[in-house]
Amino acid sequence: MSLPRPDGPLPAALVASCRRARRGPTGRALSGLGAALAIAAAMGLAGCAAPPPQDIRTASDMTDADRIARLRLELASGYFSRGQLETALDEVKRALAARPDLAAGYNLRALIYASLGEHALADESFRRALQLDPRDADTLHNHGWYLCQRQRYDEAEQRFDAALALPQYRQGPRTLLAKGLCQARAGRLDEAEATMTRAYELDPGSPAAAFALGELLFRRGEYERARFYLRRVNSQPATSNAQSLWLAARIENRLGNEAGVRALGDELRERFPRSPEALRMDKRAFDD
Repeated sequence: MSLPRPDGPLPAALVASCRRARRGPTGRALSGLGAALAIAAAMGLAGCAAPPPQDIRTASDMTDADRIARLRLELASGYFSRGQLETALDEVKRALAARPDLAAGYNLRALIYASLGEHALADESFRRALQLDPRDADTLHNHGWYLCQRQRYDEAEQRFDAALALPQYRQGPRTLLAKGLCQARAGRLDEAEATMTRAYELDPGSPAAAFALGELLFRRGEYERARFYLRRVNSQPATSNAQSLWLAARIENRLGNEAGVRALGDELRERFPRSPEALRMDKRAFDD
C-alpha cells in the first residue's frame, strides 16, 4: 500500500468511474488508491460523463444511437473493471461509432490505452474528451492522475485544480488526495502534506486518505503523527490490509514499541500469511 509508482497502473480509487452512465447518455458519472490503496473504494466501472441535461431526459428521448452507445459503454466499463482490456476497447469503439460525440467514451478509451501502455493514444483520447466536455470533472481528474504517472507534474496539477474549481464537483477529497500524492512524487512534501491533510479533513472516514497521509508522515520521520493515521486505518479489519499493517509495524519499530510490533506481526501473519509484507516481517526488514 505504498505510494503508487509513477509508471504503475491507475489506482482504482483515484480513477473516476461511470456507473451513472446507466442513466442515459447525458447522465453524470460516478467517481470511484487500487489493490495498494483500494481500502477506500473498489474498482468501479471506469469512465466519464457527458454534459448535464437541460431537461430531464426519459427513455422516449433516446435515439437508437443513444441506446447502442449506452449499452456498449456499460459493457466496456464492465470489461475494463475486470481487466479484459482488448474486449473493453472493442466495446468502446462500438460506442463511439454510434455516438462520436460521447465524451465518456473517449475518457474510458483513454483509461484503457493508459492501462495498455499506449501513452500517445491515451493522451489524445483524454484531450478529445475534454474538447467535447471541458468541464467534466471526472475526465479532468483522470487526465491529471495520468499526467502525474507520466511525471508531468505541473500539467497534472492544472487538471486537478480545474476539477476542484467546478462549483458542483462533489468528489473534492478524492481529487485532493490524488493531487497530494502527485505533489509527493514531485518531491514537494510540504505541499503534499497540506493537500492530503485537507483531503482527510473533508473525508475523515477515508482509509485511503489516512493511509497516504500516514505514509507521508512516516517518510518525514513524524512517527507519532503517522501512528495516529495508521491506527485509524487498522482499527477495522475491513479497512486494513497487509500494507497498512506492515506500515504500522514499521512505525512502532521506529518508536521502540516492540510489543506493538509483535502484535501487528501476529495479525499480519494470521490474516495475510503469504503476503510480501509477512515475509518482510519474518525477516524484520523494517528499513527495506
